[in-house]
Amino acid sequence: MRRLRACLGAAAAVGIAAAGTTALVAGSASGATTALSKRWYAAAPYLMPLDNDPPDAGAIMDATGLKAFQLAFVLAPNGGGCSPTWGGTAPVSSDTAVQSVISTIRAKGGDVSVSIGGYGGTKLGQACPDAASTAAAYQQVITKYGLHAIDFDLEEPEYENTAAIKNEIGAAKILQQDNPGLYVSVTTAGTADGTGWFGKQMLLEAKSQGFTPNNFSIMPFDGGFNGAASQTSALTNFNQILQSTFGWDQATAYAHEGFSGMNGRSDTGEIFGQSDFRTVLDYATSHNMDRFTFWSLNRDRQCSPPDNGGRTSGTCSSVAQNSWDFAKYSVKFAGATPPSTTPTPTPTPTPPGTGCKPAWSSSAVYTQGNEVSYGKHNWKAKWWTQNEVPGAAQWGPWEDEGSC
Repeated sequence: MRRLRACLGAAAAVGIAAAGTTALVAGSASGATTALSKRWYAAAPYLMPLDNDPPDAGAIMDATGLKAFQLAFVLAPNGGGCSPTWGGTAPVSSDTAVQSVISTIRAKGGDVSVSIGGYGGTKLGQACPDAASTAAAYQQVITKYGLHAIDFDLEEPEYENTAAIKNEIGAAKILQQDNPGLYVSVTTAGTADGTGWFGKQMLLEAKSQGFTPNNFSIMPFDGGFNGAASQTSALTNFNQILQSTFGWDQATAYAHEGFSGMNGRSDTGEIFGQSDFRTVLDYATSHNMDRFTFWSLNRDRQCSPPDNGGRTSGTCSSVAQNSWDFAKYSVKFAGATPPSTTPTPTPTPTPPGTGCKPAWSSSAVYTQGNEVSYGKHNWKAKWWTQNEVPGAAQWGPWEDEGSC
């Protein structure tokens, strides 16, 4: 999963030592911060701050109203050892680069969560000898940055290692106990059935240790998925797995369930457009799910030149979009309204005699460039769409071509 999570490059990371020793209190280097509502941490999209052409977090906040970011990924050192690094190369203890990003976000009223693990690299659960030492390594990250939230991204190949998963789940439980109020998410692979054998074993390990995070999230992509319907089906199936594993009723299971998607073209060539995100967002909110996030903000922009889904990139979505369109769905999940970033154009008068295009149909499928008429205006599709009323959303799939 998430094969585009390239190893972080060796970033300049010489400077300030870890600040402070008290959990959930930011040291002076990272800047004191008040926790956001948990819904914002639940909505935080992933951002690689040191690789994959990192976008300007402040600019994203201004354009979308986003307040929280999920920074990725903390790993064990590439050369071995049980200490936290960014991407295996940049020690957290001497980091200034990521700290600068965090300071920028907090100065604008936002905050961050940090994600540990991901696809590839050596995880601390693999490198550390037990849960206590794994937790101590992660506590350095919490203390250094004054974190109020953390994400355990447990996927292959680590989640195939029973001892490593025992360390990770044990560490998560320790951190939850030692940092009151810490928001903890656990993210793992998604399948059509909800999650696979290793994901189910991870849930059983959590049950055996008596650990309950804020949510268990699945990633329904890179597994033969085909749009939103297949993703919501997987979420429904995962809900049943949570019920049977922990003895929860349906509502309680949804309250501990999360979605982590991939915007645009996935590693395996699946396409998830904005209409898919809208459908899953509606499912998540209507079922009172705890989390809605995606991989990644580095990809939340159109490729240049546009490639119409022909390749998968770590720095663009490979679908038609405006920059940060997908981030707006996270803002909506948090309960906020994204600002209008595109001025409403003045309609160009239609020359006399220009007729209306064929009437829009809710059942028809339209692709980029298709034209329809609706509400005595002609509209042109900006990307693939179905059953999305022209003009219903200011950042929707239809471009107003004027009255007809």
